[in-house]
Amino acid sequence: MFILEGPYISDFIEKTIIDNSFQIIDTPFLKSRNSYQDFNLISEKEAISILEKRSDILYSNSENVIEWVEKNLHNTDYPTFIKLFKNKVKFRETIQPLFKHFYFKKIQYNDLQKIDLTTIPFPVVMKPSVGFFSLGVYTIENEVEWDETLIKLSEELSTINKLYPQTVVNTNEFIIESYISGKEYAVDCYFNENGDAVILNILEHQFSTSKDVSDRLYFTSKKIIERLHDKTLAFLNQLSELTGLKNFPLHLEMRVTSDNEIIPIEGNPMRFGGWCTTADLAYYAFGINAYELYQNQQKPNWESILNSMEDDYFGLVILDNSTGIKAENIADFNYNKLLSKFEKALELRKVDINQFPLFGYFYTQTKAENFQELSTILQDNLAAFVIKK
Repeated sequence: MFILEGPYISDFIEKTIIDNSFQIIDTPFLKSRNSYQDFNLISEKEAISILEKRSDILYSNSENVIEWVEKNLHNTDYPTFIKLFKNKVKFRETIQPLFKHFYFKKIQYNDLQKIDLTTIPFPVVMKPSVGFFSLGVYTIENEVEWDETLIKLSEELSTINKLYPQTVVNTNEFIIESYISGKEYAVDCYFNENGDAVILNILEHQFSTSKDVSDRLYFTSKKIIERLHDKTLAFLNQLSELTGLKNFPLHLEMRVTSDNEIIPIEGNPMRFGGWCTTADLAYYAFGINAYELYQNQQKPNWESILNSMEDDYFGLVILDNSTGIKAENIADFNYNKLLSKFEKALELRKVDINQFPLFGYFYTQTKAENFQELSTILQDNLAAFVIKK
């Protein structure tokens, strides 16, 4: 069963639901879709009854449904599991038995100016305790940067509060936690009816600098899955034993240290990558449909998949507005010029810069010897592609 909500629904997930006749909850938002009449609709009342009886499982594309779930599915495990991951403080408290020496602290936004900085073990990361899309996230290396960060954060909050509800990004409460060194990865996975973890994708998340917290570049490959699948699966099953997770999809962000230790950053509940990104990329990269596999409680045959693959990289490039040009001063974006710089652009998804602070995102397939094209876009502020008013 699915429940869909804005801000974005991909054609891929919509087609998947229609082609498989998966049940989808008939919400007011759904009526705005052109494909509304093609869906296998189920009323909210009937869906609640089925889910309370544990007769089906639920997937959402958007955290904007959290309020609906908390209101209507309080007799299921979904609200408990959502709160475990959505609230980053609660998540750290829950996994503390596995990471006893990891520093974290909950603090109200109004108290950030008052905190005794000598008590903070810099470097640290500061972010909303309930957040999304790297909004309000900052890496801070020392006391001087602390003051500079608070100024930047204050400016950013007005934009954040206009875009997302409190259930998605709560800017009243923050968490300060240890900076985790090592490469960052994103994992799409789910926990089946027995609590066993199933991995559907693993992507490396690269940054332009040590201070960068943006979502510009993710990529997956045969080698990434081979290197990290088993170790990540072992950690996820530890997490399941600790929390009792069952019949639940998750997008996990983690770092792998130089000692090859997995340390989770956060988990995004009841979905895979936001805006239908990373799960859709799995289809291009591995030929698997993550939504179908979760709904049917199936596993990818990774051995067969990887044996048939080359060493290409499959990239997700998010075109955030890092140009320094305000949206109201932008007339257009030259997507064709941008895509021409890539060996094989697979799909482009445009976004209205006046509604959200990004131009869109696209998928690429890149030969290992051409990896430089991904490194280049990671460093690009995109100003050369903007057409000003």
